[in-house]
Amino acid sequence: MRTPRRLRRPTRLGPALAGAVILILACAEAPAPPADAPPNTLTEAERAAGWRLLFDGETTAGWRGYGREVFPDTGWAVIDGALVVGATATDPDVAVGGDIVTTESFSDFDLRFEFMLSEVANSGVLYRVIEEEGAAIWHNAPEYQVLDDPAYIAMGTMDMNTHLTGDNYDLHAAAETTLHGPGEWNEGRIRIQGNFVEHWLNGSKTVEYELGSAEWDALVAASKFAPYPRYGRAESGPIGLQDHGRNVWYRNIKIRPLESVSLFNGEDLGGWRVHGTELWYVEDGELVCESGPDAEYGYLATEETYRDFDLTVEFKQEADGNSGVFLRSSVEGTTVSGWQAEVAPPGLFTGGIYESYGRGWLVQPDPVLDAALRMGDWNTMRVRAVGDRVTTWLNGTKMVDFEDAKIGAAEGSIALQIHDGGGIKVRWRNLRIVDFGGLDGW
Repeated sequence: MRTPRRLRRPTRLGPALAGAVILILACAEAPAPPADAPPNTLTEAERAAGWRLLFDGETTAGWRGYGREVFPDTGWAVIDGALVVGATATDPDVAVGGDIVTTESFSDFDLRFEFMLSEVANSGVLYRVIEEEGAAIWHNAPEYQVLDDPAYIAMGTMDMNTHLTGDNYDLHAAAETTLHGPGEWNEGRIRIQGNFVEHWLNGSKTVEYELGSAEWDALVAASKFAPYPRYGRAESGPIGLQDHGRNVWYRNIKIRPLESVSLFNGEDLGGWRVHGTELWYVEDGELVCESGPDAEYGYLATEETYRDFDLTVEFKQEADGNSGVFLRSSVEGTTVSGWQAEVAPPGLFTGGIYESYGRGWLVQPDPVLDAALRMGDWNTMRVRAVGDRVTTWLNGTKMVDFEDAKIGAAEGSIALQIHDGGGIKVRWRNLRIVDFGGLDGW
C-alpha cells in the first residue's frame, strides 16, 4: 500500500511536470475489497437506516447520459465491480462518453462513494443537477472535485486552490486533505440538508457551505459560474458523475435520503414524557405549555434520543414566553442536564445556547439579531447539532454558530421547557427533525 498523501494548499504553484504521464488502462484489475466488506452491497443495518445503492456493481441501471434518455454506448463501462469513466478513451484529455446522471432526482441526502484515480485523473461528483439544453452539467450544479492532486499541483499551469479533491469546485477549499494516490481506493461523502452542504474525504470533513448565503453569492459572483444565474439554485435534481477524459473508478455509491419526520402527531402527547407539574396539552392541533399552580420548571421530553440532527419547530409566545428547546438532554424530576436553545421575550437572547445547572450562557446572539423575534406571532426556530457544533436560526436569521466539546460528547432527548415563575403560555406546532444518527460513521 502506498502512504496516503497529505496535501496542504500551495502558496506558490510547483514546477511544471516533466515527462509524460501514463493513463491506467481500463482493463487493469481493481484492488480486491476487504473480505468483510464486499463492494456494492448493503448490510441489514444500512437498509434499516434507509441507505440505497445507486450502482449495483454489474449494470448501469439507474443511470443515463446527461441530457439524454439512455446511457452512453462508449466512454463508460462496468469493470470488476466498478463504474469506470474514460474506459474507451484513446486520447486521455478527450471526454468520450460525456457526463452521466442518475435517473432519479434527490433533494436532501447523505451520499457516499468510493473512487480510485488513474495518473492525472480528473472527474467530479455533482448534485441537484439541472439539465438545460445547450448547457454543460457544471453550468448549474455544484461539484465535489475528484482529482490526482499532486500531478496537477506539479504541472503549475493554474492556481489549484479550490480545485483539489474534496473541494467545492472553484468556491471552497480544504486547508488539508488525505488522499490515496492512483491505484488505491478513496471514500468521498456529500451530505446536504436544505441549503447546508458538507464534503468529506477519507473520514475527514473538507468543506462546508450554505447555498444561497451572502458568502455563497459573493463567491459565485467572483467565479467562473457568474454567467450562470441558476448555478446552485435547484432544490432537487439528479446526482452526476463527470467525464473529463481520464480514467476514474467508482463503486459503493450509496445514498440515504434525509427526510424530516414529525415529533408531534397533533392529537396527543404520544412519544413524549412530561416532567414536573406544569401543564402540557394539545389544543386545536397545537402543543401548549402553560404554567400550572406550582409555577415551577417543567419539561416535555422525547422518548427517543438524538445526537446529530436538524430540528425545526414553530412557536408562539402568548404570555411571557420564557421557554426553550433542549438538545441532547436528560431530565430527572425537574432537573435537566443538557443545552437549551433559548426561547424568550424580546431582549433575552432567543436563539442563544444556555447550559442549565452548569456553565450558564455559552453563547448569546448579537443583540441586533433580536429583531428577528415576532412576539405574539408564530416564529420558526431551527436547531442543528452535528458533533461539537450547534447552529440556530430564528425566522431564517442565523443566531449563533459555535463548537463545544462537552456538547459534542453528549446524546439525549429533545425537550421543551416552561420556565418557573408562572404566567407563561407558549404554543408549538410543526416539530420536525432530520436525524443524522445511526451508521453515521464519521
